Amino acid sequence: QVQLVESGGGLVEAGGSLRLSCAASGRTISLDNMAWFRQAPGKEREFVAGISWSGGRTYYGDSVKDRFIISRQNAKNTVYLQMNSLKPEDTAVYYCAREKRSFQMIIASTPEDFDSWGQGTQVTVSS
Repeated sequence: QVQLVESGGGLVEAGGSLRLSCAASGRTISLDNMAWFRQAPGKEREFVAGISWSGGRTYYGDSVKDRFIISRQNAKNTVYLQMNSLKPEDTAVYYCAREKRSFQMIIASTPEDFDSWGQGTQVTVSS
């Protein structure tokens, strides 16, 4: 079983940037697609970005395209989310997740396709 720990959240003004990290332990994630989701109070968990196991392919939710960048360093067993041009509507708890099945060609985007989750990190964007 893999353990995921997110870090890097915080309070930032609109237009600012933050970089989230997701450190995995217990087993390698180099064979797994990884993703970031977020959940705001009273809302459903929303797909933010996903990255293939090799790092060669990425996929973004419409609300963050052209502002967020997902990346990974398999040697460090870590996934990142660079968030730029932040907006108040980006305020949420951000979660890192590991896709259930390894070596998948298509990056999943629904929570049901992921079986390992971190505890989340709070991101608050002030207007």
